[in-house]
Amino acid sequence: MNLTIDGTTAFVATGGKPLDRSLPAILFLHGAGFDHSVWALQSRWFAHHGHAVLAPDLPGHGRSAGAPLKTIAAMADWCAGLLNEAGFSSARVVGHSMGTLIGLELAARHPHLVTRLALIGTAAAVPVGPDLLKAAGANDHDAIDMVTIWGLGPTAELGGNRAPGQWMHGGAVRVLEANRPGVLYADLFACNAYQDGAAAAAKISVPTTLIVGERDMMTPARGGRALAGMIASSRLVTLKGAGHTMMVERPDEVLDELIKG
Repeated sequence: MNLTIDGTTAFVATGGKPLDRSLPAILFLHGAGFDHSVWALQSRWFAHHGHAVLAPDLPGHGRSAGAPLKTIAAMADWCAGLLNEAGFSSARVVGHSMGTLIGLELAARHPHLVTRLALIGTAAAVPVGPDLLKAAGANDHDAIDMVTIWGLGPTAELGGNRAPGQWMHGGAVRVLEANRPGVLYADLFACNAYQDGAAAAAKISVPTTLIVGERDMMTPARGGRALAGMIASSRLVTLKGAGHTMMVERPDEVLDELIKG
Protein backbone atom coordinates (compact mmCIF):
# COMPACT_ATOMS: atom_id res chain seq x y z
CA MET A 1 0.00 0.00 0.00
CA ASN A 2 1.02 3.65 -0.36
CA LEU A 3 0.97 6.29 2.37
CA THR A 4 1.76 9.99 2.17
CA ILE A 5 4.27 11.02 4.82
CA ASP A 6 5.61 14.57 4.99
CA GLY A 7 4.11 15.19 1.56
CA THR A 8 5.90 12.28 -0.13
CA THR A 9 4.55 8.89 -1.19
CA ALA A 10 5.94 5.88 0.66
CA PHE A 11 5.40 2.24 -0.20
CA VAL A 12 4.60 -0.02 2.76
CA ALA A 13 4.35 -3.79 2.39
CA THR A 14 1.74 -5.46 4.58
CA GLY A 15 2.87 -9.09 4.46
CA GLY A 16 0.40 -10.24 1.83
CA LYS A 17 -2.76 -9.31 3.74
CA PRO A 18 -4.76 -6.07 3.83
CA LEU A 19 -3.85 -3.87 6.77
CA ASP A 20 -6.20 -4.42 9.70
CA ARG A 21 -5.98 -1.52 12.14
CA SER A 22 -7.73 -3.53 14.87
CA LEU A 23 -4.65 -5.78 15.18
CA PRO A 24 -1.38 -5.02 16.99
CA ALA A 25 1.12 -3.44 14.64
CA ILE A 26 4.63 -4.66 13.88
CA LEU A 27 7.02 -2.36 12.02
CA PHE A 28 9.93 -3.88 10.03
CA LEU A 29 12.88 -1.56 9.22
CA HIS A 30 15.40 -2.53 6.56
CA GLY A 31 19.11 -1.77 6.45
CA ALA A 32 21.28 0.51 4.31
CA GLY A 33 20.57 0.28 0.59
CA PHE A 34 17.90 -2.38 0.94
CA ASP A 35 14.08 -2.38 0.99
CA HIS A 36 11.04 -4.19 2.39
CA SER A 37 11.82 -7.38 0.45
CA VAL A 38 14.43 -8.52 3.00
CA TRP A 39 11.55 -9.26 5.38
CA ALA A 40 9.63 -11.53 2.98
CA LEU A 41 9.30 -14.53 5.30
CA GLN A 42 8.99 -12.77 8.64
CA SER A 43 6.51 -10.13 7.49
CA ARG A 44 4.28 -12.73 5.86
CA TRP A 45 4.23 -14.95 8.98
CA PHE A 46 3.20 -12.10 11.27
CA ALA A 47 0.58 -10.85 8.81
CA HIS A 48 -1.02 -14.30 8.84
CA HIS A 49 -0.76 -14.70 12.62
CA GLY A 50 -2.66 -11.83 14.13
CA HIS A 51 -0.58 -8.76 13.36
CA ALA A 52 -0.89 -5.66 11.20
CA VAL A 53 2.40 -5.60 9.28
CA LEU A 54 4.13 -2.41 8.17
CA ALA A 55 7.33 -3.03 6.19
CA PRO A 56 8.16 0.28 4.51
CA ASP A 57 10.67 1.21 1.88
CA LEU A 58 12.39 4.18 3.52
CA PRO A 59 12.31 7.43 1.50
CA GLY A 60 14.23 7.10 -1.75
CA HIS A 61 14.40 3.31 -1.46
CA GLY A 62 12.55 0.64 -3.41
CA ARG A 63 9.11 1.93 -4.40
CA SER A 64 9.13 4.97 -2.11
CA ALA A 65 9.52 8.44 -3.58
CA GLY A 66 11.64 11.30 -2.31
CA ALA A 67 15.26 11.64 -1.33
CA PRO A 68 16.94 9.45 1.28
CA LEU A 69 16.92 10.98 4.74
CA LYS A 70 20.26 12.26 5.97
CA THR A 71 20.28 11.25 9.63
CA ILE A 72 19.13 8.38 11.81
CA ALA A 73 17.13 10.86 13.89
CA ALA A 74 15.26 12.03 10.78
CA MET A 75 14.51 8.42 9.86
CA ALA A 76 13.17 7.75 13.36
CA ASP A 77 10.89 10.78 13.18
CA TRP A 78 9.74 9.66 9.72
CA CYS A 79 8.78 6.27 11.20
CA ALA A 80 6.78 8.06 13.89
CA GLY A 81 4.95 9.87 11.11
CA LEU A 82 4.38 6.59 9.29
CA LEU A 83 2.73 5.01 12.33
CA ASN A 84 0.53 8.06 12.76
CA GLU A 85 -0.44 8.12 9.09
CA ALA A 86 -1.17 4.38 9.14
CA GLY A 87 -3.47 4.84 12.13
CA PHE A 88 -1.51 3.14 14.93
CA SER A 89 -0.72 4.56 18.35
CA SER A 90 2.10 2.07 18.96
CA ALA A 91 3.94 -0.86 17.38
CA ARG A 92 6.43 -3.58 17.96
CA VAL A 93 9.60 -2.60 16.03
CA VAL A 94 11.99 -4.98 14.28
CA GLY A 95 15.12 -3.59 12.62
CA HIS A 96 18.16 -4.84 10.77
CA SER A 97 21.52 -3.03 10.72
CA MET A 98 20.71 0.62 9.95
CA GLY A 99 17.13 -0.29 10.86
CA THR A 100 18.29 -1.16 14.39
CA LEU A 101 19.73 2.33 14.83
CA ILE A 102 16.42 3.75 13.64
CA GLY A 103 14.58 1.49 16.08
CA LEU A 104 16.79 2.57 18.98
CA GLU A 105 16.28 6.23 18.15
CA LEU A 106 12.54 5.80 17.60
CA ALA A 107 12.16 4.17 21.03
CA ALA A 108 14.24 6.91 22.67
CA ARG A 109 12.59 9.87 20.91
CA HIS A 110 9.02 8.53 20.83
CA PRO A 111 8.80 6.00 23.70
CA HIS A 112 5.01 5.89 23.62
CA LEU A 113 5.12 4.45 20.10
CA VAL A 114 7.27 1.37 20.78
CA THR A 115 5.99 -1.66 22.72
CA ARG A 116 8.89 -4.06 22.02
CA LEU A 117 12.16 -4.01 20.08
CA ALA A 118 14.04 -6.63 18.08
CA LEU A 119 17.48 -5.62 16.81
CA ILE A 120 19.16 -7.86 14.22
CA GLY A 121 22.83 -7.32 13.31
CA THR A 122 23.28 -4.42 15.65
CA ALA A 123 25.59 -2.30 17.78
CA ALA A 124 25.38 1.06 19.53
CA ALA A 125 27.61 2.51 16.80
CA VAL A 126 28.01 1.29 13.21
CA PRO A 127 31.17 2.89 11.79
CA VAL A 128 31.66 2.58 8.03
CA GLY A 129 35.14 2.18 6.55
CA PRO A 130 36.51 5.06 4.47
CA ASP A 131 36.98 2.89 1.38
CA LEU A 132 33.33 1.84 1.43
CA LEU A 133 32.14 5.42 1.99
CA LYS A 134 34.35 6.67 -0.85
CA ALA A 135 33.11 4.01 -3.26
CA ALA A 136 29.47 4.64 -2.34
CA GLY A 137 29.96 8.40 -2.72
CA ALA A 138 31.29 7.84 -6.24
CA ASN A 139 28.42 5.45 -7.07
CA ASP A 140 31.10 2.85 -7.76
CA HIS A 141 29.94 -0.76 -7.99
CA ASP A 142 32.77 -1.63 -5.61
CA ALA A 143 30.52 -0.36 -2.81
CA ILE A 144 27.85 -2.91 -3.69
CA ASP A 145 30.49 -5.63 -3.87
CA MET A 146 31.83 -4.69 -0.44
CA VAL A 147 28.39 -4.60 1.18
CA THR A 148 27.43 -8.02 -0.19
CA ILE A 149 30.76 -9.75 0.43
CA TRP A 150 31.02 -8.42 4.00
CA GLY A 151 27.30 -8.63 4.66
CA LEU A 152 26.72 -12.31 3.93
CA GLY A 153 28.15 -15.11 6.03
CA PRO A 154 30.34 -17.87 4.59
CA THR A 155 27.57 -20.43 4.19
CA ALA A 156 25.44 -17.89 2.32
CA GLU A 157 28.24 -17.29 -0.16
CA LEU A 158 28.40 -21.02 -0.88
CA GLY A 159 24.68 -21.21 -1.63
CA GLY A 160 22.29 -22.16 1.09
CA ASN A 161 19.23 -20.18 0.01
CA ARG A 162 16.13 -21.76 1.55
CA ALA A 163 14.25 -21.06 -1.70
CA PRO A 164 15.39 -23.61 -4.34
CA GLY A 165 17.03 -22.01 -7.37
CA GLN A 166 17.60 -18.64 -5.69
CA TRP A 167 21.07 -17.13 -5.33
CA MET A 168 21.47 -15.21 -2.07
CA HIS A 169 24.47 -13.13 -3.10
CA GLY A 170 23.06 -12.29 -6.53
CA GLY A 171 19.72 -11.29 -5.06
CA ALA A 172 21.38 -8.86 -2.65
CA VAL A 173 23.41 -7.35 -5.49
CA ARG A 174 20.30 -6.76 -7.60
CA VAL A 175 18.47 -4.95 -4.78
CA LEU A 176 21.47 -2.69 -4.18
CA GLU A 177 21.92 -2.06 -7.91
CA ALA A 178 18.30 -0.89 -8.14
CA ASN A 179 19.02 2.08 -5.86
CA ARG A 180 19.11 5.55 -7.34
CA PRO A 181 22.53 7.24 -7.28
CA GLY A 182 23.41 8.52 -3.83
CA VAL A 183 21.00 6.34 -1.82
CA LEU A 184 23.54 3.84 -0.51
CA TYR A 185 25.99 6.62 0.31
CA ALA A 186 23.34 8.59 2.22
CA ASP A 187 22.51 5.53 4.31
CA LEU A 188 26.12 4.65 5.05
CA PHE A 189 26.94 8.26 5.89
CA ALA A 190 24.00 8.41 8.32
CA CYS A 191 25.13 5.19 10.02
CA ASN A 192 28.72 6.38 10.29
CA ALA A 193 27.65 9.73 11.75
CA TYR A 194 25.27 8.30 14.36
CA GLN A 195 26.79 8.66 17.83
CA ASP A 196 23.69 8.47 20.03
CA GLY A 197 23.21 4.72 20.28
CA ALA A 198 24.42 4.35 23.86
CA ALA A 199 22.36 7.32 25.02
CA ALA A 200 19.28 5.96 23.26
CA ALA A 201 19.82 2.47 24.73
CA ALA A 202 19.91 3.90 28.24
CA LYS A 203 16.40 5.30 27.73
CA ILE A 204 14.83 2.03 26.56
CA SER A 205 12.60 0.21 29.02
CA VAL A 206 10.62 -2.06 26.68
CA PRO A 207 11.58 -5.74 26.24
CA THR A 208 14.31 -5.96 23.62
CA THR A 209 15.65 -8.97 21.72
CA LEU A 210 19.08 -8.64 20.12
CA ILE A 211 20.06 -11.22 17.47
CA VAL A 212 23.74 -11.29 16.49
CA GLY A 213 25.66 -13.38 13.97
CA GLU A 214 28.74 -15.24 15.11
CA ARG A 215 30.45 -14.48 11.75
CA ASP A 216 29.06 -10.97 11.22
CA MET A 217 31.74 -8.74 9.66
CA MET A 218 29.56 -5.62 9.38
CA THR A 219 28.42 -5.40 13.01
CA PRO A 220 30.58 -7.92 14.89
CA ALA A 221 28.84 -9.88 17.63
CA ARG A 222 30.82 -8.14 20.37
CA GLY A 223 29.03 -4.89 19.48
CA GLY A 224 25.64 -6.52 19.91
CA ARG A 225 26.69 -8.04 23.21
CA ALA A 226 27.84 -4.63 24.45
CA LEU A 227 24.56 -3.03 23.36
CA ALA A 228 22.56 -5.73 25.17
CA GLY A 229 24.34 -4.70 28.36
CA MET A 230 23.14 -1.11 27.91
CA ILE A 231 19.43 -2.01 27.64
CA ALA A 232 17.57 -2.67 30.88
CA SER A 233 15.32 -5.50 29.65
CA SER A 234 17.27 -7.33 26.96
CA ARG A 235 17.60 -10.87 25.60
CA LEU A 236 20.65 -11.75 23.50
CA VAL A 237 20.65 -14.51 20.85
CA THR A 238 23.76 -15.56 18.93
CA LEU A 239 23.30 -17.48 15.67
CA LYS A 240 26.27 -19.76 15.15
CA GLY A 241 28.06 -19.34 11.82
CA ALA A 242 25.69 -16.58 10.66
CA GLY A 243 26.81 -13.38 8.98
CA HIS A 244 25.18 -9.96 9.02
CA THR A 245 22.03 -10.47 6.92
CA MET A 246 20.47 -13.03 9.23
CA MET A 247 16.82 -12.59 8.29
CA VAL A 248 17.81 -13.77 4.77
CA GLU A 249 20.58 -16.22 5.68
CA ARG A 250 18.74 -17.81 8.62
CA PRO A 251 15.11 -16.81 8.07
CA ASP A 252 13.54 -19.60 10.10
CA GLU A 253 15.83 -19.12 13.10
CA VAL A 254 15.25 -15.36 13.08
CA LEU A 255 11.50 -15.90 12.79
CA ASP A 256 11.56 -18.35 15.72
CA GLU A 257 13.27 -15.75 17.92
CA LEU A 258 10.85 -13.01 16.85
CA ILE A 259 7.91 -15.28 17.69
CA LYS A 260 9.38 -15.79 21.16
CA GLY A 261 9.41 -12.01 21.51
